[in-house]
Amino acid sequence: MDELPPEVIAKSNMNERVTVTAIVGTYRKGGVIDTAVDEILASAREAGAETMKIHLIDKHIEFCTNCRSCTQQEGIKRGECLLIDDMDSILDEIDRSDAIVLASPMNFWTVTAVMKRFIERLVCFSYWPWGGKFPRARNTEKPKLAVLVASSAAPAFIARLFTRMLGLMKSAAGLLGGRTVGVLFVGFAATQQKQPLTEKAIRKARHLGKKLAGG
Repeated sequence: MDELPPEVIAKSNMNERVTVTAIVGTYRKGGVIDTAVDEILASAREAGAETMKIHLIDKHIEFCTNCRSCTQQEGIKRGECLLIDDMDSILDEIDRSDAIVLASPMNFWTVTAVMKRFIERLVCFSYWPWGGKFPRARNTEKPKLAVLVASSAAPAFIARLFTRMLGLMKSAAGLLGGRTVGVLFVGFAATQQKQPLTEKAIRKARHLGKKLAGG
């Protein structure tokens, strides 16, 4: 069993509610990914957590221009982006959370474009001054629990084995301060126009929700 972060244990001991925020990169509300996230969050709420779900398609997120202004100032605090959009408010919500869910279907063997746009903007969590050869994470501590949710038309084991999708999502979770403690990968997710989750996927989703709530 994964060890819970001290912050989550402390909240549980003090009967404070753990907060779980889901970042959803699907284009289909009510589809496989959205339903899986709903099951995770419902289970977390039943275990006493507060939850929030953010659909990236509902937010204004500009493309990263690689200006690297946000990477120049040293320190553990995330760098300030020059772009004016909803990204700061999303990251502030994640900062206030004890646990996170990153969810995206697979498009062309990776996350959706809207999820990739979000992930690219996480460069603000890196320190990369001009002259530096590569970016370094500002803070390597991971006080939050993280769960990754993905789906593909291919069988899940093939998609997991032959793509870097989960690696990308895990790296993103790490930059957000999350330690990945579970993955729900739904395979054969495109056989029907409105495809329901299997009972097995629902059971795993609910197990992961309970885990994020500190259960």
